[in-house]
Amino acid sequence: MQSETVQYGGWQNCQRISNGTIEIIATTDVGPRIIRFGFVDGENEFREVPEHAGLTGGDEWRSYGGHRLWHAPENKPRSYLPDNDPVEFKMLPDGLRLTQPVETRTGIQKEIEIELRGDYHLRVIHRLNNSGLFALELAPWALSVMAPGGVAVLPLPERGSHPHDLLPSSSITLWAYTDLSDPRWTFGRQFVMLRQDGSYPTPQKIGGEVSAGWCAYARQGHLFVKRFQFQVGTQYPDRNCNVEIFTNQKMLELETLGPLVKLQPGETVTYVEDWNLFRNVSQPLNEEEVIQNIIPLVSNL
Repeated sequence: MQSETVQYGGWQNCQRISNGTIEIIATTDVGPRIIRFGFVDGENEFREVPEHAGLTGGDEWRSYGGHRLWHAPENKPRSYLPDNDPVEFKMLPDGLRLTQPVETRTGIQKEIEIELRGDYHLRVIHRLNNSGLFALELAPWALSVMAPGGVAVLPLPERGSHPHDLLPSSSITLWAYTDLSDPRWTFGRQFVMLRQDGSYPTPQKIGGEVSAGWCAYARQGHLFVKRFQFQVGTQYPDRNCNVEIFTNQKMLELETLGPLVKLQPGETVTYVEDWNLFRNVSQPLNEEEVIQNIIPLVSNL
């Protein structure tokens, strides 16, 4: 593993780790946040917010871009407490750990740990520590702000048949601003797809109970796959969503969530994602192309 302190995006003290094929850059002047993830010789798979580049301090929440950790369900001001202060970091044999100061208003401390696991694979471990005096009901919420111009893929449950399968197999959650007639959506027999397109002014969001344990984002010949464990019999936020996809004119968020827990003082909840990045994968235009180009890659992970 290669590691070094670098300047990036206007921040003077970022940590870069790489295995020679993929790299991540994490900010330590603000965060915890992975601001860049991609191939060493390629562009950032994540969106960066130019107007927030290099900023630190202050009481205003800033997106910054990249990958961040929240606690669900979404609520103002709780979810939007600023992460504008420096974080502690520790280099590990195969990665890096980032630890935020305790949020004074919630008593929660956020931590992100990154492990390089292979040429195209890394593991991201998210932790929420309750350093407060009271139990809190929450769920870990991992949000990746993807660069514009791609398409997200959300798997639906395995298909059954009538009259053999009489009970519902999963659920889809809609938001008050979700418009199912929007042409950015593709609803198929096996997948829901959402295309990021800056020419549409209105945001869109959908969530679901994704037992397949993965979701993906395809863009400009690259495929970003998130894998996670779906825990049967537990309750997830937002009417039982463990995956949510959101888009606006500037980006698309690929979000996964852990189960709701009642986190007692002194306890920690851990949530793990595995990331894989592939080259030479055509951006799918329909469900058949997902089956042809993406499923063989996911099936081999």
